[in-house]
Amino acid sequence: MQPRLNWPNALTVLRLLLVPVFVVLVFQPGAGDHRIGAVLVFLAASLTDLYDGNLARRWGQTSQFGALADPIADKALTGAALICLSVLDQLPWWATALVLVREVSITVWRFTVLRDGVVPASRGGKTKTTLQMLAIVAFLLNPAGLWHSVAVVVMAAAVVVTVATGADYFVNASRAERVRA
Repeated sequence: MQPRLNWPNALTVLRLLLVPVFVVLVFQPGAGDHRIGAVLVFLAASLTDLYDGNLARRWGQTSQFGALADPIADKALTGAALICLSVLDQLPWWATALVLVREVSITVWRFTVLRDGVVPASRGGKTKTTLQMLAIVAFLLNPAGLWHSVAVVVMAAAVVVTVATGADYFVNASRAERVRA
């Protein structure tokens, strides 16, 4: 493991710092300019998620800090966005609750098994994250008509994949636990 001060960890910290900026922009009164700013901040923060882990592995700069902070930053960003959308009555609270319960459960589970090594994101987990981010951006753009229907369908897919991948993590974890026992 490398020292905490490196570019991948800086990207993770930047993502965390962008969360309150994003929230403030979402709730700014007035024209949609603030909403576009919120979308741009959300997209910038999402890009840091795409690059921090890849850079850490490519440059040999993985760290305990990154292993802990990256999932927290991910959940802070998507969780804040989902809560904002629910507060604004654009997304049903049940959808936000389902996603947040899954995300918190998997993150807590990952932290409990961290002593055995980092649990990498599965292909399904990466698909889940991509769908969540696309759905959040779609809703942030405050679409109407057909575009609203597209946002709803993408969010429905995100919720289904979120729940399915959560169940898959726990099934695989219980199988691994039985093998160890």
